[in-house]
Parts: sequence; C-alpha cells; structure tokens
Amino acid sequence: MITYEYPFNERIRTLLRLEDLFEKTAYFAESDGQLEHHTALVTLFEILETAARADLKMDLIQELERQRQTLLAYRNNPEISEEALSGALYEIEHSSAALLGMTGKMGQYLRDNDWLMGIKSRAAIPGGVCEFDLPSYHWWLHREPGIRRDAIAGWTQPLMPLRDAAAIVLRLLRSSGRAKNHTATAGQFQLNLGGTAAQMVRVEVKVDEQAIPEVSANKYFLNIRFTNPPVGELKARVAERDVNFDLTFCNL
Repeated sequence: MITYEYPFNERIRTLLRLEDLFEKTAYFAESDGQLEHHTALVTLFEILETAARADLKMDLIQELERQRQTLLAYRNNPEISEEALSGALYEIEHSSAALLGMTGKMGQYLRDNDWLMGIKSRAAIPGGVCEFDLPSYHWWLHREPGIRRDAIAGWTQPLMPLRDAAAIVLRLLRSSGRAKNHTATAGQFQLNLGGTAAQMVRVEVKVDEQAIPEVSANKYFLNIRFTNPPVGELKARVAERDVNFDLTFCNL
C-alpha cells in the first residue's frame, strides 16, 4: 500500500515536514560521498527554517503533557499492559525534559556559525556552492568521510529532541484512527464531515493501482480526486474509473 497523508492544520503540516527532513538528513549523512554530505547539510538548513516557528517547541511540550495525562488515566487498568504504559510514559517524559533543555531560539547555534550561514546563503542560489564561490567548503568536502560525518552529526544533534518529540506525536496521531474501505466512483469521492475535529487524514492505495489521490478538505467537507499518473501530460487527468482505497481520520 502507498499511504498519502493530508494534514488539516499548520502544526501537523510542520511536524510532517520535519519528519521528512530529519529522515533525509540521517540517510544522506550515513554515506561517504561528497554529494550526499552536501545534500545532508542543505537539508539541515531546511530543518532550521522549518523549525523557526516561535511556538513550535511549546506546542510540542503541551501536546506531550496532554498525552501523558491521558496515559496516566490508564494506570491500574487490567486491560492495559503496565509495562507498555510505563515505557510510553517514560518516553514522553524523557522527550519533554529534552525539549525543555533546549534554550534560546531553535537552532541559534547554527545561525551563529558564520561559515555555515555563508554556505546556506550561497546554497539558495542555483549553482552557488561551486568551488570558486566557496573554496573553504570545497576543502571541507575533500576531508575524510568520517570527519564530515562527525561534523554533520554534531550540527544535527542539538536538534534531535525536536525530531524525537515530533516522532512521538505523529506516532500517536497515526495510531488514533481506524481505516475504513471506500470506493471513489469514477475517480471522485466526497464526504460530509459535519465539523469533525480530525487533524489528519490518511489515504491508502494499493501499489499497483494506477491512481494518485488529490485531497482537499476542511472540518466540514472532504473531497478526493484520483488522477492518472503523469505520462508526458501537461495537466493531471481524472482517473475515470472506480478506485478502491482505505481512509483513516486521525485525531489526538
């Protein structure tokens, strides 16, 4: 199955973007190649911009505390594994403490590094990080892979509490819903939500299904239009056939 996630608010949208960026940074940093390490560094700059929202840290702390209180209500419930509950509570409390330990503006230590900010500003220009533009960066890219990898890890590590907290919230959000099977008649599906409090919707389509969902939604109305995969076409065309899919509404 291919899963498509559509967030209903800016907070969840930001968390999904951070999740994607942290995964890419970790993936490319593990390599030995210069191009991969350059991509990891540029992606780290994207994390810096995405995490710049002033209230992001407090939002995460408040959400983790709300989930902690919810889990505490399950104490001494015979249907709940005490070991699993204690593990989940520990994870949330540890993540909250790590977030609280992040002082100052998110990623300020990166902004204070003039060398990194010079690379960041040039990276925004097409072809702006050529060796004649940034000879010191060219030199760094020719250092041993292990040295570059350690440097990227050092620049990324202070932001890891943000990644871990976002991962917990998204995991709880994704597990909050139950999938239901639906059919989009002639590639179109509409649903009256009646003011639902859902924060995200997940659409799952079989891998071999030649249809791509385009989702538009608010708390009152959901519309999904399935289009054919692009094959040299200038615009998406509706898949004018019935498409089976699973739909999950997620809410914390």
